[in-house]
Amino acid sequence: MSMFKWDVVDPAPGVAVAPNQRLSWGKTVGLGGQHVIAMFGATFVFPILMGLNANLAIMMSGIATICFLLIVAGKVPSYLGTSASFVGGAAAIYAQGGGPADVTGAILVAGVVLALVGVLIHVAGAGAVNAVLPPVVTGAVVMLIGFNLAPVAVTTYMPADPWVAIITMTAVILMAVGFRGFLGRIAIVLGLVVGYVVSWLADLLFGKTSLPTASSADPGPHLRVDWTAVKEADWFGFPSKTAEGLVGNQTEAGNLAAVGWHLPSFSLTFTLLVLPAVIALVAENVGHVKAVAEMTGSDLDPVMGRAVAADGVGTVIATSVGGSPTTTYAENIGVMAATRVYSTAAYFVAAFVAILLGLVPKFGEVVNQTPPAVLGGITLVLYGMIGLLGAKIWKENGVDFANPVNLVPISAGIILGIVPASTLKITDDFSLTGIALGTVVCVVGYHLARLVAPRRDDEGTMIAVGHTGAHAEDHAAPHRGRGHAAPYDEETTGEHRGVRDE
Repeated sequence: MSMFKWDVVDPAPGVAVAPNQRLSWGKTVGLGGQHVIAMFGATFVFPILMGLNANLAIMMSGIATICFLLIVAGKVPSYLGTSASFVGGAAAIYAQGGGPADVTGAILVAGVVLALVGVLIHVAGAGAVNAVLPPVVTGAVVMLIGFNLAPVAVTTYMPADPWVAIITMTAVILMAVGFRGFLGRIAIVLGLVVGYVVSWLADLLFGKTSLPTASSADPGPHLRVDWTAVKEADWFGFPSKTAEGLVGNQTEAGNLAAVGWHLPSFSLTFTLLVLPAVIALVAENVGHVKAVAEMTGSDLDPVMGRAVAADGVGTVIATSVGGSPTTTYAENIGVMAATRVYSTAAYFVAAFVAILLGLVPKFGEVVNQTPPAVLGGITLVLYGMIGLLGAKIWKENGVDFANPVNLVPISAGIILGIVPASTLKITDDFSLTGIALGTVVCVVGYHLARLVAPRRDDEGTMIAVGHTGAHAEDHAAPHRGRGHAAPYDEETTGEHRGVRDE
């Protein structure tokens, strides 16, 4: 089929619409808009957390999605939204004195690496990646990426108004669990709206607050919600250029409006801080392709490498102008599962809608003025869910922690990775910290342990935890759940596929 020519169908209720088919353009546009709303919450929350421009992120997510669809020749319907997997790496870069340009430069290089991994998968097959990154390692990396961010949620955002943060968190939990279907999938964006409204009501009822903000321990009396910049912003225009000399996370500095488009800056040290996220993205992408294959009844293994490479290319394109990293979105896969409409035409529509939305500066300022306490409530859920997705990978692949080969190196790597301050100095100019250090220990430690492990039914010197009597190495797990697990949700999702990554 031509990628831009779809067979028009009018299926009976419950009958699926294939990727090479579409409904009438009116219905297709409606579905495309629904896809934009589904990815909306996480796609603009994560750029804020990484100190990047939300308008630019939305716009570039549309462009990256179009590139993705072209690279996979329209065979894998998917939307590329902002990845949560790089939030921890961005925080580490800011902690070491980097700025937004350093973040996008490091992530761009990671995008190149991800694209090369996709090429490797295309040539050698998914088994080669599974051998290097088995589920026990992948789950650990995803876990430490999420839990490493705990101090940001608790000590940076939440103090701005702990009650607003708790109310926002509670709203997200209740809506994520209590709402069904589409509303459950957008629980994050609904939670943000609730938090915004609660903050506004708090200003009306209690007046200004003097609690610390993300950027100041003693900010003086101030409103929780200040829309002065929103009123001054234009309705239509391209995001402005990033101000020169920015250092640190501008969300925490209270100057997020100063971040727009910019050219990336490259540093080996900063690049190594974000590279662990590539492991999470490979697992995520492979899992999502498997999910789409199962839903559509198609064999997508031949294009799996293309899909991973396309994600990397999308990240490179987005970050080359200062945008945020991209990844396939479980929220949108959830929409497909609910509607049974797998038409790539709907994704092209969604991409164009996102590009147009990115050209509305007033919308960007509304996002930029999100009260820190609201971000605190949301991140309490998001960061914890990212971490627990690692445990989900272990569970779905039957990883055996009675085996010390799995238990010992992974335990050490996770402890090193979840403590942001953990540092191993290599040279005067280069150190491994937090997520990067934990990932190296997990990957290298696991394979080193496999080399020295005795080939006998012996627990070694370790006390087995939950011993089952089986000494199955986790290498059998990838064969049970090819591609690092059955489809698991992103950096943003739970069972409802609307909250979660990356």
